[in-house]
Amino acid sequence: MRIQLSDHFTYGKLIRFTLPSIGMMIFTSIYSIVDGFFVSNFVGKTSFAAVNFIFPFLMIIGAIGAMIGTGGSALIAKTLGEGKKDKANELFSFFTLLTFLTSLAVAVVVFFFIRPMAAWLGAEGDLLDNCVVYGRILLCSMPAMMMQFQFQSFFITAEKPKLGLIVTVLAGVTNMVLDALLVAIIPMGIVGAALASAASQYVGGLVPIFYFARPNDSILQFKKPKFDGKALVRACTNGFSEFLSSITMSFVSMLFNVQLMKYAGEDGVAAYGVVMYVNMIFMSAFIGYATGTAPIVGFNYGAQNHDELKNLLKKSLVIIGIVSVAMLTAAELLARPLSLLFVSYDEELLALTLRAFMIFSISFLFCGMGIYASSFFTALNDGFVSAAISFLRTVVFQVAAVIIFPLLWGIDGVWISVVFAELAGMIVGIAFWIGKRKKYQYW
Repeated sequence: MRIQLSDHFTYGKLIRFTLPSIGMMIFTSIYSIVDGFFVSNFVGKTSFAAVNFIFPFLMIIGAIGAMIGTGGSALIAKTLGEGKKDKANELFSFFTLLTFLTSLAVAVVVFFFIRPMAAWLGAEGDLLDNCVVYGRILLCSMPAMMMQFQFQSFFITAEKPKLGLIVTVLAGVTNMVLDALLVAIIPMGIVGAALASAASQYVGGLVPIFYFARPNDSILQFKKPKFDGKALVRACTNGFSEFLSSITMSFVSMLFNVQLMKYAGEDGVAAYGVVMYVNMIFMSAFIGYATGTAPIVGFNYGAQNHDELKNLLKKSLVIIGIVSVAMLTAAELLARPLSLLFVSYDEELLALTLRAFMIFSISFLFCGMGIYASSFFTALNDGFVSAAISFLRTVVFQVAAVIIFPLLWGIDGVWISVVFAELAGMIVGIAFWIGKRKKYQYW
């Protein structure tokens, strides 16, 4: 039975509706990790460090797609809730075209500046060469990657979360098969890994275009786009928190790499890469849930259904709390087998990675609340509050902590800084929920 945005959501219906988006995000993370697995085990730790060194920089560009996707889908959901379906379809078409043109222009410019940027961040020698090769190949598929990020939100707003999951699985399988072929069987090294990722991004970005361009039974359809400056500003404002979060996470990752090169060299960067791979999977569950519920919140806000807003927030807090405890438990139990999966060939690197895991995983207790709080206010079209939560959580707290804490605790301070930032971010999110409860009547 099809679940609609206008339904009343029980725990079961809420979980069923969000599971595809959770699966979509987790699977995206898993197939992103496949590059690291094959490069680390079949090419070597310098190339593995290069992948982790340059990837955050590339994700800054991809953040544009996330911004338009999340901000645009919030506006589209609100417009649907107001009963303006034709306007919603105009916005959907406009945002899709805008993302493609913007990403194409940015990718072309960055292609020529990636070497000096990687060098400025501290890469040199073979590490620098590998960064440039991997980065330039992925830049050729950057428009498709941004479209994929955008459609992950649009599929949910179109009441087609399962279709979004199917497209993501297709893209993931493409990446995994090509990684095995081009890295393990045909030894193309880091070039093969980059080509595999690029191909998967084209699958994830282009298949949705063909779907929405043809007659379909979703509530969103492509039609002739119309430029709407006001809607563009609102979408970018709504989605700025997600854009900021993606950019700052990438910036902070680069700052972490700089600190780790200082305290532990290439081994530190490699260990951070392993920890971040697992972090990506766990965080994706929270991001997927937040993304999956955002159109429901936006629709009910547009329809002024305050009782359902209260219902959604209450149930979401319970679900996130339970999952947070489960994630911490799983991370502590799986730390060793997951570390062995990537760095079993180096005892010293394995020990460093295990230590990082045991500290870093405490952050899973707190990060879900901060992520959901930011997404919730995005869905309410309150871009300022959403951006404030993201900025404090991912910039102010993390940057300050990763600079100060290593001075006190050395390499352990790097991992502790993440725990501190997520705890502080959760507190900020709760404070905004309390402060804005009368305005939006969700409490």
